Amino acid sequence: MAGIRLTPEEPELPQGTPPRPQLPPAFAGAGATTGALAGIGSGGFEMASDDERSVAADSWSVRSEYGSTLDDDQRYADTAEVLAAAAASANFPSATSDYCSDKDDQDPGEVEGSMLGLQSYWDASYSEDLANFQEHGHAGEIWFGADVMDTVAVWTKKLCADIIRGGTSSGNDSVNCEVDEKQFSNYHVLDVGTGNGLLLQALAKQGFSDLTGTDYSEGAIELAKNLAARDGFTAINFLVDDILETKLDRKFKIVTDKGTLDAIGLHPDGHAKRVMYWESVSNLVEPGGIAVITSCNHTKDELLQEVAEFNKRKIDKEHVDEGAGNVPQIFRYIDHVRTYPTIMFGGVEGSQVCTVAFQRL
Repeated sequence: MAGIRLTPEEPELPQGTPPRPQLPPAFAGAGATTGALAGIGSGGFEMASDDERSVAADSWSVRSEYGSTLDDDQRYADTAEVLAAAAASANFPSATSDYCSDKDDQDPGEVEGSMLGLQSYWDASYSEDLANFQEHGHAGEIWFGADVMDTVAVWTKKLCADIIRGGTSSGNDSVNCEVDEKQFSNYHVLDVGTGNGLLLQALAKQGFSDLTGTDYSEGAIELAKNLAARDGFTAINFLVDDILETKLDRKFKIVTDKGTLDAIGLHPDGHAKRVMYWESVSNLVEPGGIAVITSCNHTKDELLQEVAEFNKRKIDKEHVDEGAGNVPQIFRYIDHVRTYPTIMFGGVEGSQVCTVAFQRL
């Protein structure tokens, strides 16, 4: 569902910069940053709309110690320039125009298209990050922040330990693995839409060694390779590849995604492309393997529903192709991260982000 980001101190925006989302009165001046409220259903309160949140492109990236030396005014100006260029090439409305539409006229299950769904936006973004790394040695920004990234890595290790022991999730996110970490070396890991590749570095610190990252942006892959070399993770393999038209011809024990499905859903043809996404992921995860999806744009229940709909489409198609028979599900829900910070608003509790694991059957 839609969520908002509250920015502690909003600098004055230069002329021509896309508008930032308007905050509900209850949050104005709260001095906190919140994302999509995972766990809050459609019957809850209405926050900033999907399109408002999407246009404020830079507010999606959570600053961390990796940071950027560019000041906010310059970043907003650069973002406005990228949005304008992408709009011109994709026939989008001008970023400085009234980009918002009436939510009552939209399908509540759809997310409004955004520049963040276009490859041109990410090519420009990673080009800036790469230049900033070469000049200052900074890694750029981490979607959802470093804490979420580290939580995903630690939690994924714990989940794999449960699988190795032949058990199911205990519902406890803390890791107390009595499993020989050498077994993790047999877990082939793919991070789709890897960006700067830092999630793979975090997984490497947890004992995973067969690591591959893909992204359709050449700038992202170049940045990820540079960062891995600098940080001593030269064994990580990075490839330019589009998850929707993947050329990979192998399967993986683990496929991770931190924000890629969100971005795909913001493409003008987001619904169709999300269907393509799940089809591709189902072909990349080996039987018994897992897909670990981290999202700030959808709740856990919404991801469960999306996977259930994919399973049904897949099963129906195979029923037609193969005739009557017992066609198994493709993915089943295993567990989700339960330790992300939550906030309470209007009597409803929700978290900024959700991480959900599905097993390939």
